[in-house]
Formats: sequence, structure tokens, C-alpha cells
Amino acid sequence: MEIVICRDAAEAGRLGAAAIVDLLQRKPDAVLGLATGSSPLAIYDELARRHEAGEVSFAHARGFTLDEYVGLPADHPETYHNVIRRDIVGRVDFAPDAVHGPDGLAADIPAFCRSYEEAIAAAGGVDLQILGIGTEGHIGFNEPGSSLASRTRIKTLTKQTRLDNARFFDGDINQVPTHCITQGLGTIMAARHVVLVASGAGKAEAVHHLAEGSVSAMWPGTILQHHPHVTVLLDEGAAGRLQLSDYYRETYAAKPAWQGL
Repeated sequence: MEIVICRDAAEAGRLGAAAIVDLLQRKPDAVLGLATGSSPLAIYDELARRHEAGEVSFAHARGFTLDEYVGLPADHPETYHNVIRRDIVGRVDFAPDAVHGPDGLAADIPAFCRSYEEAIAAAGGVDLQILGIGTEGHIGFNEPGSSLASRTRIKTLTKQTRLDNARFFDGDINQVPTHCITQGLGTIMAARHVVLVASGAGKAEAVHHLAEGSVSAMWPGTILQHHPHVTVLLDEGAAGRLQLSDYYRETYAAKPAWQGL
């Protein structure tokens, strides 16, 4: 796990976007794992800027989103199907139907979850997965207590997650769905490269456990300590609880230029 402490969220976004641009230059048909929420927005803004500048194309790329609320109408602005199109898919040149996501209105949710896993495998797996992290340590919607080997499934959201997300629902927790479909921790761990981005002091405790704590279902993101290629991009606020922050800075400053992220 590589910890990169950036000056601010914008710098973290530039680094995360650069990793995706480098991947697409090497492999134009790469499979991207796309996260929603506020954490990846700086990455998406930079990707849109670089696309507009003619520096990167998504025309042959494919994507899979992490999760989706269960039961929201298809035209609701906060379905993750609609959010990901506002945040990135509609701002670049993905081919029609190149990006897939969980179906929160599926009549048979377990069957859909199996088919989603099969679709990711049929695409060759995810080359680069973008992640955020929740204040209580979830990645995707894998809440505390999630199986570290879990696959795509239905989950019940914690009250804290619903409180955190109420800002997208006019501040009303009662409008936030109780259930979601999410890729599992085992699904996420199958990605070849994971880029996790976090900003703000509110994420500092979760980041501390992620990087320096014990691997535990109580802090689901800690499973990434077992992944061979994880890049964690932090602003100063999110890095505020790290005990080894000086070492992480020294390590990144001394990193060979050819190594990349």
C-alpha cells in the first residue's frame, strides 16, 4: 500500500487522473471501476479536463460502478446510474452502454448480483478501481461487519452512512434508501490496481485504520492491506491521524520517477 499525502484534494485528483490516463495510453480498452460520492470528484474533473484537451480517450474503455441504492426510481437524480453519468461518463467519450452498474430495481436481486459478477469476469476483470472511504471505514457499501471475502450482494446501510449521504437528499435521512447493492470486498480485491482517494479531517480516523490498523471486518477498508497494488491519495486533513506520515512523505519524495503509481 502506497500512501501519498498531497497538498490538497485537487493535487490528489491530478495524480489519480494521471494514473488512469497512463493506463488508457497503454491499454485503450482497459476496464475501469468507477466510484460515486464526493471523494473521486477531483479525479473526474481532471479526467474531463484532459479529455477536452485531447489528452485521453475513453472510446474503447469499459466501466463497472461499485454500488447502487435499492428501490430508487430510475429517473431519481441520486441513483448512482445517474450520478456517475453526471460526474464522469457523460463528460467524456465512453461508448454507449460501455459503463454498467448494479440494478437497484432488479426483480431478482440475488440473480442479478450473480450476473454482475459474471459480467465483470467476462470483461477480463477490473484494471483500475477508484475508491473512496466512508467515515466508518466502508469501501463500496461494505459496512462494518462485512465479510472480507464477500461478493456482489444486497446490504443494509448503517445509520451513519445514511446520515452521511442525507446531504444528497435535502438533508433528510428518511429519504435515503435503507438497502443497496454493492460489489463485495472480495470483488474489489480482484481489481489489478486500486486507487483510493480521501479528503478532509472527517476521513482521518478511517484512513488511520486503513493504513496502520489491524485488518478487521469492523474497518472493512483494511482488507486492502492484503492487496498487492493499492495507491492511497490523501489531502492534509485526511492524513491527520497517520502515525507514519513523515515516513510516507519521505518515501514518496524518494520514489524513482519511472515507477509511477
